Amino acid sequence: MKSQYFQCGRYRFPISSDEGRPLVMGVLNVTPDSFSDGGQFHALDLALSRAEQMIADGVDIIDIGGESSRPGAPALPLEEELRRVMPVLYALRDCGKPLSVDTYKPQVMREAIAAGADMLNDINGFRAAGALSVVNESDCALCIMHMQNAPSTMQINPAYGDVVAEVSEFLRERVSEMDRNGIDRSRLCVDPGFGFGKSLEHNLALLKNISRLAAEIGVPVLAGLSRKSMIGAITGKPVEQRLAGSIAAALSAITHGARIVRVHDVAETVDALAVWHSVEDIKQR
Repeated sequence: MKSQYFQCGRYRFPISSDEGRPLVMGVLNVTPDSFSDGGQFHALDLALSRAEQMIADGVDIIDIGGESSRPGAPALPLEEELRRVMPVLYALRDCGKPLSVDTYKPQVMREAIAAGADMLNDINGFRAAGALSVVNESDCALCIMHMQNAPSTMQINPAYGDVVAEVSEFLRERVSEMDRNGIDRSRLCVDPGFGFGKSLEHNLALLKNISRLAAEIGVPVLAGLSRKSMIGAITGKPVEQRLAGSIAAALSAITHGARIVRVHDVAETVDALAVWHSVEDIKQR
């Protein structure tokens, strides 16, 4: 049975399209090497200033990431990821917005939960040994993402028979595993993993079929398309010139059924969503 709300740790959001607008998750990469903003917010004071700006711009959830998952990225040692993420999490935990930690390591998950994280965002779909037992002991929201292979190899000739069916099957199995572990579906959302082991054609097929994924899986869909290579492939623009394309992709994802969009450009996306939601609200009256 589908939940009518999304329980994000200490925060609860209406999730049905007739009760609330889609949520904006702002990206806060405290990394030196992320594909789009690596090094910009690596220092604690810069990360906190960026978070304060996102809050002022109307962000709903702040997603803190300490390890780059760009194509070809090497794995980061546990101790370094904790050194990057934990000071930011501790400093922001009373900021008034849900805090998400983007990690696939159960040890980081455990520390983040203890520090007050409201959500865990796992590119590996909580498949690492021990991950489910860690999250089962918490009340964090969980974002389950699909990825073919690993960041170091995922964009080397990704292949599917039917990308929508295969991604849906994977995410349905992971949600079922959460069910078996007693994790309430109100805590769950799924991410098709745009750009994580997908070609442009795969990404477009998934984008067009978000509503199908949401219906088949039974939990909200989060779409992370912001500034990604698919935007560059379509527009021919480098990363720093993909704002318009990213906003168009976010609105397309929402029109096709996404309930959360993960973005770098919070203010511009919030404004675009305000206009989109006003039009949709009038149409439903």
